[in-house]
Amino acid sequence: MNAEEYSRLYALEDRYWWFVGRRRVASRLLEATQATGPVLDFGCGAGVVLQSLQQSGHEAVGLDSSDLALAFCQKRGLGPLVRGDGERIPLRSNTFGAALALDVFEHIEDDARAYAEVYRVLRPGGVLVLSVPAFASLWGPHDVALHHFRRYRRAELVQRLQQAGFQIDKVSYSVFCLFPVVVLTRFIEKLRSGPPRASLPTVPPWLNRALIALQEFEGRLIARINLPWGSSLVAVARKPSSPEGEA
Repeated sequence: MNAEEYSRLYALEDRYWWFVGRRRVASRLLEATQATGPVLDFGCGAGVVLQSLQQSGHEAVGLDSSDLALAFCQKRGLGPLVRGDGERIPLRSNTFGAALALDVFEHIEDDARAYAEVYRVLRPGGVLVLSVPAFASLWGPHDVALHHFRRYRRAELVQRLQQAGFQIDKVSYSVFCLFPVVVLTRFIEKLRSGPPRASLPTVPPWLNRALIALQEFEGRLIARINLPWGSSLVAVARKPSSPEGEA
């Protein structure tokens, strides 16, 4: 990401509805897996997810390829931290009981290699909880500013996970209720001139709280059913417990 976007991320991710909602959906899905053992925050960014994991009692390690991201994590007083490329994770195989990757794989050019690397560092039976942006038709300045390589459709994400060896527990679209608003916003952004910036429109506190509540409602739905559309995808995938169970 652009250096400016890391600064915005650090400033907003504690409270801005989209970050809070995404984090709570992922936390709900992770806790439902009943995964045990250390957790890898894959692409830990400015550190709020790693902080949340550790505050919840998880033994968690942050991994990111950006020195700036890791500096923001250190500013939060977080550790342990590992600098590493997602295509070549500098960690031992079969180490982690779970991995969280919230909007990370779209930043990695060889995403198939990255899925395989996460699979490698998970223990047998370990789980991956992830989110990625959805629908190539929504591509725009937001994606350019964040250095995305792609947006996914459900079938593409399923294919990537299965090719890496994962068994899939859940794949659902998210940001479902606000999808029409996102589509309109992305269309308008494509018409604007000027340097690309991530789309994080300012909202008043009351609306921010309402949007967080809406995302929590969606999180409860996603725990039970797979939603048919949305601007993001979330998934829970599992490394088989034994070689016989591998795809």
